[in-house]
Amino acid sequence: MSKPADLGSLKEGHNIIIDGEPCKIVEIEKSKPGKHGSAKIRLVAIGIFDDVKRTYVGPADTKVDVPIVEKRTGQVVSTSPDSVSVMDNQTLEVIEVPMPKDENLKGRIEPGVAVEFWTIMGRHMIVNVRREQ
Repeated sequence: MSKPADLGSLKEGHNIIIDGEPCKIVEIEKSKPGKHGSAKIRLVAIGIFDDVKRTYVGPADTKVDVPIVEKRTGQVVSTSPDSVSVMDNQTLEVIEVPMPKDENLKGRIEPGVAVEFWTIMGRHMIVNVRREQ
């Protein structure tokens, strides 16, 4: 799922969809409007799921797609070397989430642990292990 936004309204740290892949913006350059045209925006973004650097250039008033990020919590049911089964705390459905690439995060994931995960365009990723009180 995504929503439209003006290219000129985006800032560093925001998300954008480039080539069908959700990305986080890391650099933005704005040029001033010229005699016969509108301001141009050049942005550099890194893929959220694949860490690939992508560039987008266009007029500031262009409509672009911004992914909707659903932040959810769940409990780890089981783990395997390349995936984690997580039960969503709201819907109680069990989903398969890829094992995080971050070694620090990967070492803290074990059955019974509460995690925070994001759902972006039908794909999931674990972003944090939560502390239980």
